[in-house]
Amino acid sequence: MDAIGVFDSGVGGLTVVSALRHQLPQESILYLGDTARLPYGSKSAATVIRYTRRNIDFLLGRGVKAIVVACNTASALALPELTAEVPLWGVIEPGARQAAAASHGRVGVIATAATVGSGAYADALRRVRAELEIHSQACPLFVPLVEEGWHDDAVTEAIAVRYLAPLLAAGVDTLVLGCTHYPLLAPVIQRVAGPQVTLVDSAEAVAATVAKGLRERGLESSGGQPPTVKLCVTDGAASFQRLATTILGEGAALEWVEVV
Repeated sequence: MDAIGVFDSGVGGLTVVSALRHQLPQESILYLGDTARLPYGSKSAATVIRYTRRNIDFLLGRGVKAIVVACNTASALALPELTAEVPLWGVIEPGARQAAAASHGRVGVIATAATVGSGAYADALRRVRAELEIHSQACPLFVPLVEEGWHDDAVTEAIAVRYLAPLLAAGVDTLVLGCTHYPLLAPVIQRVAGPQVTLVDSAEAVAATVAKGLRERGLESSGGQPPTVKLCVTDGAASFQRLATTILGEGAALEWVEVV
């Protein structure tokens, strides 16, 4: 197939697909949304590792040439434990580098409970700038709100106020959207955080990392065939299709699959 494989627990990873299409318009993409087992952020590390391994095996079975783990929880908990026969990238390191470059010294991280608990962002940020002051906050309700389509809603804003209060009280100047679902809530989050706080969406940084990695390995598409985007889901095809069209700006072929 010669496509880039991308997976997330749900629709959020399509923000990474959108960035990949922008930076690598000649590349085909196969996306897997593991919506039947959403969310990953409340699962144990062992469960996330098991799901991630199965998702990677599914994508490899479809013949992808590289894989992007467009899920912060899987990137934090599973990637350090897994290898693959193709290049494999996560989303944490690129996001951490971008946030470290943008911050004046105080970085906030919002993510799932599992990602926050792993300390992966704090570790990655300090590898870039050891002096950073880092404040983390789990936001477990954000993912279901995105999957429900409540991107800019009064309920969503009220929850954001509650989640962001301790970070804003700590004076963070940069806020990492540490889950690929969260960029879809960016208007609400920015409104609550205020214009003085820089939001960091790692999708573009991830796409740049993938572009560089493909180029270095000689895996770039030759452009002989028109690029395609194919979306696979393990459940909830109708709602996924609606949100996918919103994120990608157009429809895409959708296949309901079983990942075992």
